[in-house]
Amino acid sequence: MAASAGTPIELANSAYSTLADNVALGRKRLGRPLTLTEKILINHLSQPQTQEMERGRSYADFAPDRVAMQDATAQMALLQFMTAGLPTTAAPSTVHCDHLILAKTGANIDLGVAIDTNKEVYDFLQSVSAKYGIGFWGPGSGIIHQVVLEHYAFPGGMMIGTDSHTPNAGGLGMIAIGVGGADAVDVMTGFPFNVRWPKVIGVKLTGTLSGWSSPKDVILEVARILTVQGGTGAIVEYIGEGADSISATGKATICNMGAEIGATCSVFGYDQHMSDYLTATGRADIAAAAGMVTEHLRADEGAMYDRVIEIDLSQLKPLINGPHTPDLAHKVGAALGTAAQANGWPLEISAALIGSCTNSSYEDITRAASVARQAKAHGLKAKCELLITPGSEQIRATIERDGLLADLEAIGATVLANACGPCIGQWERSGDITSKANTIVNSFNRNFPKRNDGSANTLSFVTSPDTVIALALAGRLDFDPTTDTIEAPDGTLVTLHAPTGEVLPAKGYDAGVNTFIAPPANGSHIEVIVDPLSDRLQLLEPFKKWNGNDFLNMPVLMKAQGKCTTDHISAAGKWLKYRGHLENISGNLFEGAVNAYTGEVGQGIDLVDGQTRPYPEIAMLWGKNKFQWCAIGDENYGEGSSREHAAMEPRFRGCCVILARSFARIHETNLKKQGIVPLTFEDPSVYDLIQPTDVITVRGMPPKPDQPVQCYIVKQRNSEQIPFTALHTFSEEQVEWFKAGSALNVVRQKVIDSQS
Repeated sequence: MAASAGTPIELANSAYSTLADNVALGRKRLGRPLTLTEKILINHLSQPQTQEMERGRSYADFAPDRVAMQDATAQMALLQFMTAGLPTTAAPSTVHCDHLILAKTGANIDLGVAIDTNKEVYDFLQSVSAKYGIGFWGPGSGIIHQVVLEHYAFPGGMMIGTDSHTPNAGGLGMIAIGVGGADAVDVMTGFPFNVRWPKVIGVKLTGTLSGWSSPKDVILEVARILTVQGGTGAIVEYIGEGADSISATGKATICNMGAEIGATCSVFGYDQHMSDYLTATGRADIAAAAGMVTEHLRADEGAMYDRVIEIDLSQLKPLINGPHTPDLAHKVGAALGTAAQANGWPLEISAALIGSCTNSSYEDITRAASVARQAKAHGLKAKCELLITPGSEQIRATIERDGLLADLEAIGATVLANACGPCIGQWERSGDITSKANTIVNSFNRNFPKRNDGSANTLSFVTSPDTVIALALAGRLDFDPTTDTIEAPDGTLVTLHAPTGEVLPAKGYDAGVNTFIAPPANGSHIEVIVDPLSDRLQLLEPFKKWNGNDFLNMPVLMKAQGKCTTDHISAAGKWLKYRGHLENISGNLFEGAVNAYTGEVGQGIDLVDGQTRPYPEIAMLWGKNKFQWCAIGDENYGEGSSREHAAMEPRFRGCCVILARSFARIHETNLKKQGIVPLTFEDPSVYDLIQPTDVITVRGMPPKPDQPVQCYIVKQRNSEQIPFTALHTFSEEQVEWFKAGSALNVVRQKVIDSQS
């Protein structure tokens, strides 16, 4: 099916045509009522009659309806796809140019600079898209997740996307999973998407939101309860009458930030709010089709969940989470002020930011603007830098038409381009601010150190757009908009009334500038050129297959202490420009990792000569000398973004094994896809035994499904061997990835075999 600017009704009807029968089959095979999650997954199984469906154990092959890629990750994904040898993609696919636009001055100037600066990459992505039948959303279109919600998501569908916040589409009842580029290549080449059958966590919502509370507070509360690891290996399904009270875009906000609890994705059952949003965004035909199968787009009565959390929306108060982790929750006001004083967090706010893929809906902006109008009426302005990031061109055009941007600009706001910008490190700030500890508040989703502006001195707190505006007007982190007052220029004390918003625009959405480029009917004549001297793009060479030997006496390049997210492993910010050049981007490998032995960031001892060097330099030297090495991680290693560069870089430099106390789901899969063996300590305390000069031996390769691996800490001084057991999650199929050197090598061979 050719790529287009929206989901054709034929694609939705294709999914719905088998839904009833597959749901009935699932109930019969499992012998019980089904969750919505199970209904959608069963309907997308490659072989629903025979494939195992045991939660948390079975690996299953799925056939997603579509693939979406953002420009930073699309480069590597499409470079991999180009090696497969196919003339076109097997599944509808799109590329979205949203990550490479640096926020500095304002929308128009920043966008123009980005188009000039990134011309080589944009031209590459556009030409590859045209050649292989991929839809192309150019720079300025908006953030991938918002564009997908507006144009492609549909209830009961299944998609994968090369970004961890792909689950945003769950706001329209879609199973939408963030993956690495290699998974995208599988689906684009017509092969199944293989993933472990998830557990299902039910979040039962009762009551309704009111006052200053918003959908953002729901996911902040869930993050507080489950922590950044609590959703790992699970899909979070929202149920209860409270779920139906939340708008479709509010649901999307909740699903989007579900990535911060490690969840595979999140999903809501189909309801009137979804129907209204589909109709408002030009998809009334899909709303009508979904309406015919509504009973199969919601959980069955009596459906079983692995865990159920209950939240009374009527009792939910505004929250603000951070810094440095999205699960550290505080109630707004005095409680946060006390925590700030105890930890030395600056109370004065240096910048406030609203928008992004997480919170830039029409409803979000109308609520924020309602607070801004109150402020303007009393002569109040933001006491700090206030930045607005529209999530899409459609949102930008609509809120400009309806005067909402003017409301925000009246209190001092600057409007940025329709792009990720400050949410992913694409934000240029004055060194005078970032050189010292400073506090920012935002309505984004992720707040790891250096995430927003590249500075570890910036303390990022995540909250709702409404609360962001209120805090910007007060200028202080400990302000409580529900009770506190702000002094106006005339000396009066102003109480801000609770925000009010409109779920959908009364005048309909304004599409704005059309930035979509459809591929030609036949792109075989198009030549994709990659300059061999380019520092932005580099053609890939396949990783070598496993040599058949165990891994003996591997030096430990890096042992991480505490959080080691994909931002720590492969930083974004200034490194985004190298996302299409594996060798150059490998210059950031582990530069943010905290050395468990010294507490230093980004450097350790080179065991070859005993010298202290930056981790990227050690990795480069060991890679050139063809050393086989390993790295050690702490809890939830690889948390955060889906970027597969965090797996490709160590593989490129010679890494064979990553040992950790636990892994984040996406990163663990990405490591397997690239031919690295991710292992967890059966006894987590073994992590503490590994010393700087020790080497690691791993025997019994290749890993065997459901069987532990025998490992040894080898003391170089006396050759003493300390045995320990490691666990893994390899399936039979994934073992073949390892033996072949990467999953892509397996796909490539299958394509060759199919064409012979």
